[in-house]
Amino acid sequence: MATPVRTPGGTPVRTPGGTPVRTPGRTPVRSPGHVAAHGHGGVGDSPPRPDGTLKVAGEFAYASDLWIDGMLWGATLRSPHPRARIVALDVGPALALPGVRAVLTHEDVPGSRFFGIDGTGDQPVLAIDQVRHEGEPIALVAADHPETARRALKRIAVGFEVLEPITDARAVIADPEGLRVQPLGGITRYQPVRVGDVDAARARAEVVVSGDFEVGIQDQAFLGPESGLAMPSEDGGLDLYVSTQWMHNDLKQIAPCLGLAEDEIHMTLAGVGGAFGGREDLSMQIHAGMLALHTGRPVKMSYNRHESFFGHVHRHPASMRYEYGATADGGLVYADVEIVLDGGAYTSSTLNVTGNAASLGVGPYEIPNIRIDAYGVYTNNPPCGAMRGFGAVQACFAYEAMMDKVAAACGLSPLEVRRRNAVSQGSRLATGQVIDAPAPLAEMLTRLEAIPMPPAADASDLRNLPGGVSQTTHGEGVVRGVGYGVGIKNICFSEGFDDLSTARVRLEVIGGEATALVHTAAAEVGQGLVTLEAQIARTELGVRRVTLAPADTTVGDAGSSSASRQSYMTGGAVKTACEAVRGVLLERAAARFGHHDLTLVGGTVVSREAGELASLEEVLGDAVIEETREYHHRPTQKMDPATGQGNSHTQLALCVHRAVVDVDTELGLVKVVEMAAVQDVGKILNRLSLEGQIHGGSAQGLGLALMEEIVVSGGVVRNPSFTDYLIPTILDMPPMRLDILENPDPAAPYGLRGAGEPPTLSSTPAIVAAIRDATGRALGRVPVRPEHIVA
Repeated sequence: MATPVRTPGGTPVRTPGGTPVRTPGRTPVRSPGHVAAHGHGGVGDSPPRPDGTLKVAGEFAYASDLWIDGMLWGATLRSPHPRARIVALDVGPALALPGVRAVLTHEDVPGSRFFGIDGTGDQPVLAIDQVRHEGEPIALVAADHPETARRALKRIAVGFEVLEPITDARAVIADPEGLRVQPLGGITRYQPVRVGDVDAARARAEVVVSGDFEVGIQDQAFLGPESGLAMPSEDGGLDLYVSTQWMHNDLKQIAPCLGLAEDEIHMTLAGVGGAFGGREDLSMQIHAGMLALHTGRPVKMSYNRHESFFGHVHRHPASMRYEYGATADGGLVYADVEIVLDGGAYTSSTLNVTGNAASLGVGPYEIPNIRIDAYGVYTNNPPCGAMRGFGAVQACFAYEAMMDKVAAACGLSPLEVRRRNAVSQGSRLATGQVIDAPAPLAEMLTRLEAIPMPPAADASDLRNLPGGVSQTTHGEGVVRGVGYGVGIKNICFSEGFDDLSTARVRLEVIGGEATALVHTAAAEVGQGLVTLEAQIARTELGVRRVTLAPADTTVGDAGSSSASRQSYMTGGAVKTACEAVRGVLLERAAARFGHHDLTLVGGTVVSREAGELASLEEVLGDAVIEETREYHHRPTQKMDPATGQGNSHTQLALCVHRAVVDVDTELGLVKVVEMAAVQDVGKILNRLSLEGQIHGGSAQGLGLALMEEIVVSGGVVRNPSFTDYLIPTILDMPPMRLDILENPDPAAPYGLRGAGEPPTLSSTPAIVAAIRDATGRALGRVPVRPEHIVA
């Protein structure tokens, strides 16, 4: 059972262990804060997740479960138009409705009226004189009951002058001033990459292939919609309980808009029901804070599924043109690439997504001559930002299709053409950055080739065929195909960002047993970080019992739970803080026993000369050792704005996939029979969590390949529900075979390599390549739909 903890601001919290934590003057709020992790699972083991049983049993407190007596319910009025001027706004009828406590517009924003995750601050808290995308927030309501709040929204009268939306990203590139969505113009970022002389190389190439590719808008499709609770504090500040990926960055945006100092806002992580990048941007945080400060009462806001589609960013849709030249034996000579990413109405993460797409635009292959032009563009389509893979997914779909085209033109197998051009340690990326850690891509491809193929489908069991028990086929028209995909993904933040994480570790004896308390602001979004933090503390301090304090802003910044960075960064911070605690402990032992050749082995202090001296408990006694440390990765550089050159990434990770599919070529139905993956993770810290990450990333890649797309027409979303936006279920996911390599990265904690995103890259092109193999269709767009196969 979790140990009681007092939270700042007097808020009672219910922990996953069920222990009520009460502080003065408040009624209990449910929040997934304090977790006790027991057992002997250190780094390399797979201990059970401390929150796992609670989640499976339906007892875990998610943000939507937050509750406090006397709270109000907030709701948001959103634009039905993707582009319009606001010519009139009357909130009087809504205010007159009994039970309504506040109706707020942009005029009621207490501080800055703009915010933005990347620092550009181009997104209004509430629309001022115009709306730039469907679903843009216009007004807020707080009421005694959620249904009252919803009825009040219908009484707010808004007069619109509807304008023709700007929705064609390529048209914006052709005329960025004429098709201006933002005051800055139409283009968010243009990032070229230049290596060698493409035009001269084109004249020497013996084989030239080209292709046009498109990627639709993918949603993060997390199961827990945006939700949170804002409570005015007694000192005039605010307590915020929210599901987010990066509390400190939220805080930097929230405080100026609410007219408060950052230290007047205390944020606590509420239970997060999935994220995948969709919670990096703000959703209801400022809105709930405005309503709470205005009414002087706690305010809860919780989106339904329909509103959630408009309340967070999505994966950038992409339009890409590629041309590759090669020698007759398949050696790549040049790449000529254009990548256009539609960022929608506001900047969000488009600057960095564009940089990623440009730097990784030709994948993990050695190409002596490269020309890449990557654009991030403003339109009146839905805002797009971070999603698992972050710009690398879109490029990977295109460059892997191009590798298959080169293989076909040269009469080589898909695996052989990749082996011949594969990067290795010492190779240069398109940005000129030298890969200075193991990158055994050729070996990975050979290992993938050695994985046995699945047996032929048993057509007597309809569950094995495309269409399943709907009996669309009994095997006639079904063709099997095999395809391959390779992906390379940067790990941690790039391009000169001072990426850091902070950890506080406390060691003391409680109930006769040495216990470590680990406190970070890192967001547990389902990836298993809370498990790993405890594993590191057990390994470094030799303790059995580890307690995790609630993630909040009373400890330093931990950065975002994105970019596959938390194991690297917060894992590094916890390791470093534990090492500092261990150093103090051994100093105490040295002073006590007169030996200075001491180490900590398990829970015992050991001298190389005298052997075992004392247990942790004996050395600690009544003392408490607490240390706080920041962890920074090695410096990176901004990409050169003219050439794209620079050491822009900290670490790179590789994953390769093979997909086997059965396709009903008459109806266009696809069944993914099996996926196999080979991934280099540097060091396995927790095999069970790692395998879950590879399976989960592959599932999202399958979704993008076959079914997931937000359909937008004229800037209007046509399918904002899980009825019409399809995501893979357990019935869609095939068996997976995994081969996990460990080639340690000497610059990373424990030699680890971030593992959550790479499988998302390579799974999509592998599945589409397998469908091409079965059908002979070009298939330059994902998701692949039945009409693409049979048309």
